[in-house]
Amino acid sequence: MILDSASAMIAQKGTADLSLEAIGEVAGVSKTLMYRYFGSLVELLTQLLNREYRHLRSEQLKAAEEATTYEDLVRRVTRAYLTYIEERGLIVERLQAYPNIAQAQDPTHYKREPSVFYFSEVTAEVFNLNTEMATVATEISFGLPAAAGEFLVRSGMDRQLIEDITVSMILGSIAGLRNDALGRQLAVRSPSEVLALPTPKKAAGG
Repeated sequence: MILDSASAMIAQKGTADLSLEAIGEVAGVSKTLMYRYFGSLVELLTQLLNREYRHLRSEQLKAAEEATTYEDLVRRVTRAYLTYIEERGLIVERLQAYPNIAQAQDPTHYKREPSVFYFSEVTAEVFNLNTEMATVATEISFGLPAAAGEFLVRSGMDRQLIEDITVSMILGSIAGLRNDALGRQLAVRSPSEVLALPTPKKAAGG
């Protein structure tokens, strides 16, 4: 109940004027009990952020389990994120921006690293990329849905359109990376080999 009240307040007004007392007043909990339960505002917000992470990761994991192709995987996970943003607003982003929250949590919590590992392995396998390149591509591509979610809230545009564009950008960037890697690795034959031309003679003293 307390975390739900804090979540609603952040979704509506952000974190600028947030306090344990204000949250307690909305939740119907006394100041004394608020400090007994949480100790500080940072502790409360950290617990709220952890709860939001668990919920979001759970929804994305369920979406990934149902995917049948790489495009379907990217689309389902992106849709899960944008749907979460539609329903709950930019709570995670606002909490992450709150002072001391980032330092108060373990950055490996809530399946961030397993998610990156899974996507990296699948990307490397599907696009025939080395693991290092696939990992970098995955880490960067994780930022696209976040940017899309922020744009969704700010613009009020159709979610499906934003989803389609985000998925195309992710797929296009990884496909482009693969093509670039292939272009750097594939050997080419010289004109003389292809056209059966005489091999140019080297200049004397060359």
